[in-house]
Amino acid sequence: MINDSDMRKLFMGSLAALSLLTFASEAEGAKSNPLITGGTGIYGTLPFTTLQPSDYEEGVMEGIRLRNAEIASIVNQRSVPTFENTIAALDRSGEVLTRSILALSNLENASGDTVMMNILAKITPALSQHQTDVILNEGLWNRIKQVYDLRDKDTTLNPEQKRLIEETYENFIVSGAGLEGEAREKYRKLSSELSDLNVKFSQNVSNAMKDPARALWLKESDLDGIPADIKASYREAAKEALEAEGKADDGVSYLVTVFAPSYSPFMKYSSRRDLRKQLYDLYSSRNIGGEFDNVQILKDIANIRLEIARLMGKKSYAEYSLQTTMAKTPEAVMDFLENLRKNYSEPMKKELAEIEDYARKSEGDDFKLEAWDYSYWSDKLKSDRYAFNDEDMKPYFELENTINGVFGLATKLYGYKFKENKNIEVYHPDVKAYEVYEKDGKLLGVLYADFFYRAGKSPGAWMTEFRPETKNDEGKKSIPLISIVCNFSKPVGNEPVLLTPYEVETFLHEFGHALHGLSSEATYESLSGTNVKHDFVELFSQFNENFLTEKEYLDGFAKHYKTGKKMPQSLIDKFVKASQYGAAYACMRQLGFGYLDMAYHTIEEPLRASQDIFIFEKDAQDPVRCFEAVEGCMTSPSFGHIFSGGYAAGYYGYKWSEALDADAFAAFKENGLFDKKTADKFHKMLQSGNTVDPMVLYVEFRGKEPTVDALMKRDGIK
Repeated sequence: MINDSDMRKLFMGSLAALSLLTFASEAEGAKSNPLITGGTGIYGTLPFTTLQPSDYEEGVMEGIRLRNAEIASIVNQRSVPTFENTIAALDRSGEVLTRSILALSNLENASGDTVMMNILAKITPALSQHQTDVILNEGLWNRIKQVYDLRDKDTTLNPEQKRLIEETYENFIVSGAGLEGEAREKYRKLSSELSDLNVKFSQNVSNAMKDPARALWLKESDLDGIPADIKASYREAAKEALEAEGKADDGVSYLVTVFAPSYSPFMKYSSRRDLRKQLYDLYSSRNIGGEFDNVQILKDIANIRLEIARLMGKKSYAEYSLQTTMAKTPEAVMDFLENLRKNYSEPMKKELAEIEDYARKSEGDDFKLEAWDYSYWSDKLKSDRYAFNDEDMKPYFELENTINGVFGLATKLYGYKFKENKNIEVYHPDVKAYEVYEKDGKLLGVLYADFFYRAGKSPGAWMTEFRPETKNDEGKKSIPLISIVCNFSKPVGNEPVLLTPYEVETFLHEFGHALHGLSSEATYESLSGTNVKHDFVELFSQFNENFLTEKEYLDGFAKHYKTGKKMPQSLIDKFVKASQYGAAYACMRQLGFGYLDMAYHTIEEPLRASQDIFIFEKDAQDPVRCFEAVEGCMTSPSFGHIFSGGYAAGYYGYKWSEALDADAFAAFKENGLFDKKTADKFHKMLQSGNTVDPMVLYVEFRGKEPTVDALMKRDGIK
């Protein structure tokens, strides 16, 4: 996913993708802070090793002051409003603020540092105030509206400029610029409150993951079924935790946490059902009660969003939010989700019944498959039925070879070249920096790659940026500085890092987002890279995942780390079959998140303080439920995507984009996996950002609008 905690989203809030990039004047006395004066490293990169926590706070606060001055300059000029002196000037405002808030956000997520968290919490009110001040600036809004009203009469505008005018106007409208009197002030207050709650929710999620109480301290006798390399990582985690507490290593302890690299293998391989249940409960009860409770916070967030929607004349937040997407309406979203539910529900039930029957051969006729059993028994059945296990593919996915292979996909499709540059400063020793070149040798951008899990780092994987791509008035390009972050297990001793096929899939996914940012050829930042419609953005990441099962691609890098042999087609076929077997369950699980998201954001009356969120969540997910709800376990209180990550009323976008990516990849299967003509047309979509309506872009590429047929075929449903 794109970094859903990206502070640009927090800063922009309802401004959506409105641009912030420009060349701000240097603040007097600020020369010692490169966040204010500009990156002093190669290509304008940041000198992370010299930056202090206070620099980030100073950069943001000075950035707000400078942007306020720039906005005032736009508003107070006597010239008639034009595209250049109003729309473009607004788009290019706020360079210092953008640079500072992106850097702070990225490092806070990648480090989990308490000091950075506190700075973020401290500056959030000022950011929120600035955001609403810009949106509700009547002078600015009047100028924007004048340019918008005359856009069709201005024959000097090119299509991208006209698109920027329309997107800017639309973003201001949906963000409350058209409100008057008390409604404007109410919107200002609600926006500020919502921004604070988003940050608090996100930080509670991060802190709960790090809670020492959410872990299992085990002995080797408790680890039956766990592969040796995973067991070694648990042993290493225990040693590090004991050392951090100033305790001597007892030599026998193993630590299993709720972070994905630790949690997922345990749930898949541990034969101890009692321990799987304990870990499941620890994971699924996060942020329910205690110091990091999010239950009341999520109610407040949902209620404030409803209030904002009502201010805008809409019945629900979903109706308000979706008007700027490809889907357009809540009804269209629910029709899409319902279509998938009808097609995948029965296959899902069949899958679960087969797994339960298989488990009963060992566990007895009274065994009932539960959520904490799924990974373990589905993996057992997959291994038995297809003689396949994730571990079988790991020897072919040694990390360095896989890096070359994933980057090599962009080489094969678009001619890109990647070269590590150790002179570019990075924010942690684990991070690598790469120069990315176009096929003609021209520098395209810089890619930071942060692969390994470390204590405090936010869970999951994401793409973000330190600087977006833009061009100045003379057409000179400011190259993008893009980052991808994962949580792969670190090597133990001299052992190589071997990735599971699903970790490679994650890598390919985030790399797709990175290519979207790197490939951008927009002039204006708010139309650049990943600043596209919410339900279009995942197309490029999910498209990349399709190559994981293509031998023509895998032969370039997927070689056994000991023998050097290429991955056999038989193993790939087994992986495809095994992946298809679980496809219905995976789809229904995703639909569960989508239904829950829409339930919170289609409420037309506020959630009550006394309302039982467990019941609310259960009712929302019942139509697509895979397993019975477990008392004390919920998704909502830790559902960062929708309560702090910018996916409110937008989680459906993952499946929406999945339908797009399956349909898009079908074109490559029809014409040739690396067919140049097809790749060139797809590359144009990558480069276009939001300069063209996404459906227009897609139809130009594919020749038709997408359907779910290719998705169902890929999943083995059709």
